[in-house]
Amino acid sequence: MKPFSAPDFFNLESQLTEEEILIRDSVRQFVTKEVMPTIADDFEKGEFPKRLIPLLAEMGTFGATIKGYGCAGVSYTSYGLIMQELERGDSGLRSFVSVQGALCMFPIAQFGSEEQKQKYLPKMAKGEWIGCFGLTEPDFGSNPGGMITSAKKVGSHYVVNGSKMWITNGGIADLAIVWAKNDEGKIIGLIVDRDTPGFSVRNIEKKYSLKASITSELIFEDCKVPVTQQLNVTGLKGPFACLNHARYGISWGVVGASMACYDEALNYAKTRIQFDKPIAGFQLVQAKLVEMFTDITLSQMLCLNLGRLKDQGKAIAQHISMAKMNNVSKALKHARMTRDILGASGITFEYQCGRHMMNLESVNTYEGTEDIHRLVLGEHITGIPTYR
Repeated sequence: MKPFSAPDFFNLESQLTEEEILIRDSVRQFVTKEVMPTIADDFEKGEFPKRLIPLLAEMGTFGATIKGYGCAGVSYTSYGLIMQELERGDSGLRSFVSVQGALCMFPIAQFGSEEQKQKYLPKMAKGEWIGCFGLTEPDFGSNPGGMITSAKKVGSHYVVNGSKMWITNGGIADLAIVWAKNDEGKIIGLIVDRDTPGFSVRNIEKKYSLKASITSELIFEDCKVPVTQQLNVTGLKGPFACLNHARYGISWGVVGASMACYDEALNYAKTRIQFDKPIAGFQLVQAKLVEMFTDITLSQMLCLNLGRLKDQGKAIAQHISMAKMNNVSKALKHARMTRDILGASGITFEYQCGRHMMNLESVNTYEGTEDIHRLVLGEHITGIPTYR
C-alpha cells in the first residue's frame, strides 16, 4: 500500500500556524514510523504498547495544553491535531494519551492545590506516572450522578468504598482521579495513589474492541485517602469539565481514524481489479468514496472551528457534544464502508479498517453515547430536558 496521504480538499492547512503544522507533522511521522508497523500485532495480542510511553512524553503529548510543570502549553487546536494523528494509528493509543492528559492531568491543573500540581504534573508529563479516571460505575454510565461510590470523612482521611468500571489505563496507572459522594451526598474528586491500602485493580480481558488499550475495574474497600488528596471542586461540574476536554480531543481523534480508512479504501479500490478494471471505476464504489471524502472535509471544518473557539475561550459544552456525536458516528460509518469496499480483505489484520471499526464501536459509546449527545443538543435548542 502507498504511504498515508491525508485529504484536505478545502486547504484547511492554510489556516494552521507554522507551529501547528510542525506539531501535526511530527506526530504523523511518529505514528507512521513507531505505531503502524506493530499496532496490528499489539491489537491481536491484546497488549498496550508500553514502549511508546517515553516517546509520547518526549513529544509533549501528555497534558499538552497545560502551561508549566513540564507540559508543552500548546494551543487547543494543536492538541486536537495531536489527537487526530494518534487515532490514525489506533483509538486505544489516543485514548491512553487522552486519559493521561484530559482526564487526569487537567483536573489536577484546574482544581488541584499547588502542592498537588508540583507532586504529580511533572512526573505525568514525563510519562513516569500514569493516571486513570474513575467516574463510570457498573450500574451508572450515562447517569454519573447516580454513583454509589462513597467517601466518608474520618478524621484526616476519607474512607472510600465502591467500584469504577471500564477504566482506561487502570491496570498500569500509578494514580486515579476518583469521583465519589461524601457524607452530604455531594460529589468530590480525590487523587488516589495506586499503593493506597484498600485500592485494587482488575483488568477486563477478552474484548472485541480497544484491544491495544488497557481497560480495568477499580475496587475500593475501606480505602483510606488523606484529605489533602481532595480536589477543590464539588458536584458534577468537576468530572464534566474533564469530560468536555476529553470529548474535544475525541472529536479530532476520530477524524484521524476516518482519514486512515478513507486512504486505505481509495488505494485498495484503485488497485483491486474486477471485471477487467479497478473497482474504483464503478459508480457505487465512487459514490462511497465521495461520501467519505465529503464527511471528512466537513468533520475537519467542524474541528478546526471548534479548536479556534476553544483557543478564544468561546467554546461551550454543546459545541463539543455536536462534534463528538457527528464525527464519531461518521468515522464508524467510514470504517464499515471501507470494510465493505475491501471485501474479505477487510476482515484481515493486513488492513486497518476492521481494527478501526471495532475500536470506534466503543468510541461511539464512551464519554457520552451518540444518543446522550443528541439529548444534550435537543435540550439546548428547545430548552426542554428529556433525561429528567
